[in-house]
Amino acid sequence: MHPGLWREIWILIGIAVLSLFFGALTDHPFLIAACGFGFYIAWTLRHLRNLHRWLLDRRAGDIPEAGGLWGEVFDEIYKLVKQASRRQDQLSGMLARFQKAASAMPDAVVVLSQAGDIEWANRSAAGLIGIRYPHDAGVRLLNLLRVPGFAQYLERGEYVEPLEITSPDNREIHVSIQITPFGSSQKLVIGRDVTRLMRLEQMRRHFVANVSHELRTPLTVLGGYVETLRQMDQIKMEDLKKHLSTMHEQSLRMQRLVDDLLMLSKLETASPRTHDEPVDVSALLTSLKEQAMLLSGENHHDITLETDPSLKLLGSREELHSAFSNLINNAVRYTPAGGTIRLTWRAAGDGAEFAVTDTGEGIAPEHFPHLTERFYRVDTARSRASGGTGLGLSIVKHVLLRHDARLEIESDVGQGSAFHCVFPEQRVARA
Repeated sequence: MHPGLWREIWILIGIAVLSLFFGALTDHPFLIAACGFGFYIAWTLRHLRNLHRWLLDRRAGDIPEAGGLWGEVFDEIYKLVKQASRRQDQLSGMLARFQKAASAMPDAVVVLSQAGDIEWANRSAAGLIGIRYPHDAGVRLLNLLRVPGFAQYLERGEYVEPLEITSPDNREIHVSIQITPFGSSQKLVIGRDVTRLMRLEQMRRHFVANVSHELRTPLTVLGGYVETLRQMDQIKMEDLKKHLSTMHEQSLRMQRLVDDLLMLSKLETASPRTHDEPVDVSALLTSLKEQAMLLSGENHHDITLETDPSLKLLGSREELHSAFSNLINNAVRYTPAGGTIRLTWRAAGDGAEFAVTDTGEGIAPEHFPHLTERFYRVDTARSRASGGTGLGLSIVKHVLLRHDARLEIESDVGQGSAFHCVFPEQRVARA
């Protein structure tokens, strides 16, 4: 038994003994005992009242002083209170750190009560799902987030699959909502911006559709000619040469498409270049000009080249060859017969610039933002007739990005176009 409790028991025994002793002297033992035990009860009630007052308002002062068993009780209660206060401070600190971390998250985070009211939300919730804390604290989430399907999703109780919605504040932002129950029927709502993922998925679908469409035409032509040749008993040499020539053109078209796709995939997935070599752009353009004249053929384009042999570029010769050849070949394909194509390589400010200027039909300004997209064509029929794959300017864009350069486009409908590849100073090496 606790020593303090023994002490209280001995006090009660002492009161009883003294009451019997003084009661025998005064012939009033019960009166003396009642006074003794009444004093003990009053002393106990006084300590109990002090403890009750202190528990009601602990800010009023320190814990009451007392001796004996009550003193030990007060000391133990004081220790428990201090421990609870430290735990509360720790929990408050953890909660503050959690809120600070959640506030810094790019995803929307909303804590709902058992009734579905908003208890807390981070800053990102305002831009993604229109919840502004503390202004919307205590408001039901369903009253603020009125988007199709969300009410059924929240009340259904099955949150294995996320729900994709459109942001109520910005119709161009797509948000993936995921709900996680926790605690006593509370819910944690997390909204993630999936706009980029949806755009990538849309681009992927368009890419697959475009590749399938681009390959279907030459494959159909090849299949048709092969089937025709199989069914012919006798084949004239002239017809055979004609058919084989067409089949060869279609196979080259598919080969160009596959080569451009491989080059584009390589550019998109390759790691940033760490070792660059000096590229003799003048020599490279001289070779590309000769190829352009062969491509021009009977169209007899007037192709001129002006270069500064002292300017070299730090980069990949293979990638620059691909970008420059695409620009030059586009100029040859889309410039009418007898037109002029001018190639220039010169210093521009602190850097350098490669430009291809033609006298073709030109491009309307509304097409400029889309020219570097995959398979985008200003004139689909003419592009396919000229043998283009629709990937040339997309390759140019990625090559220039890998060389810290930019593409500038100038064009007037009916007066021609000019494509400028502007390279920064750190990419230019002067002889």
